[in-house]
Amino acid sequence: MKNRREHSRLPLSIDVKISHPLFGEKVVTTKNFSEGGLFILAEPSELPPVGEFVDGQVQGMADEAPIVRMKIVRMEGDGLGLQYVVSED
Repeated sequence: MKNRREHSRLPLSIDVKISHPLFGEKVVTTKNFSEGGLFILAEPSELPPVGEFVDGQVQGMADEAPIVRMKIVRMEGDGLGLQYVVSED
């Protein structure tokens, strides 16, 4: 399988609060991140399908982190790939 990633992944384990009308809010842990998005460790069956949007916010910072809009772009057995989005076009 060809690697189509535009950005290098860096391993990083941080807590991120994600929210969506389907489940409300949930705190998950990241597996890695890049300039284009991040991968969260979560049970995919408990989250919205590929193509849906979620809001995410890094937890545990001294100041409140901004809320970032992300699109679910892939699902794997251990979690979801999320891509940062500027608009929902």
